[in-house]
Amino acid sequence: MKYKIIVDSSSNLDHGFIKDENIGFDIAPLSLQIDQKEYLDDGTIDIDDMLAKMHASKAKSTSSCPSVDAYLSRLCDAEYFIIITISSKLSGSYNSALVAKSMYKDPSKVFVVDSKLVCGAMQILATYAKDLINEGKPFIDITNLLIAKRDTINLLFVLDKFDNFIKSGRVPKIVGFLASKLAIKPLCFGEDGEIKIKAKIRTFKAVLKKLVLEIATLCPETAGRTCIISHTKNLEGAKFIKEEVEKLYHFKEVKIEDNRALCSFYALEGGIIVSF
Repeated sequence: MKYKIIVDSSSNLDHGFIKDENIGFDIAPLSLQIDQKEYLDDGTIDIDDMLAKMHASKAKSTSSCPSVDAYLSRLCDAEYFIIITISSKLSGSYNSALVAKSMYKDPSKVFVVDSKLVCGAMQILATYAKDLINEGKPFIDITNLLIAKRDTINLLFVLDKFDNFIKSGRVPKIVGFLASKLAIKPLCFGEDGEIKIKAKIRTFKAVLKKLVLEIATLCPETAGRTCIISHTKNLEGAKFIKEEVEKLYHFKEVKIEDNRALCSFYALEGGIIVSF
């Protein structure tokens, strides 16, 4: 096998995502600490049970990035490796991957890309990497094209609860204040790896409508692109967005997916993340 694509578990992907005998695929799991118990985000966590235990716990719940060894142990069974991580400004996953690259026997054959976003954005990059490999692009070209693609991807999200983002310090204090004190639903977006506010809306339904309209602002040309709607226990909201997006835009595909453990941990019930 010549190529292997590795992502971390914030991508929401499972091990069957790439089914190609010429391309390997693996996932480095992040972990969650809830009430002094560690949960490895390896696809086996019961999301309902995890959220229930987290809400019931009086202790602060936290997350941890994949270890260096988690990445290093996956640098096998291929000649070239592409590692795609969650934003380096949200997690240490990117740094762990870089250290693993430096420890590998031939670092020049390992490319680590900071997605600067999370979940669906990472899936879009992984799919693009697979397509480039199947087109027979040289490794150096693939690395350059992935960076260029990364810089065109957008992400909008709205959460019904900001509890874990606020506790972890991963959102600006103003977002936490608006969400928890004034009952305003901020529409947020990712920019250069950070979370920022796009709009401040009073109701959840209104912020979903605003999210759909803001897609045009960030991405005037949607033809040929994929839109991925990731949600935590909010299929109704996800379906609403999908229907509205399909009315207004020309994405080649609009997909709805469940958030896995790490993304559910931060998005909490009701959270929706849209990547395109």
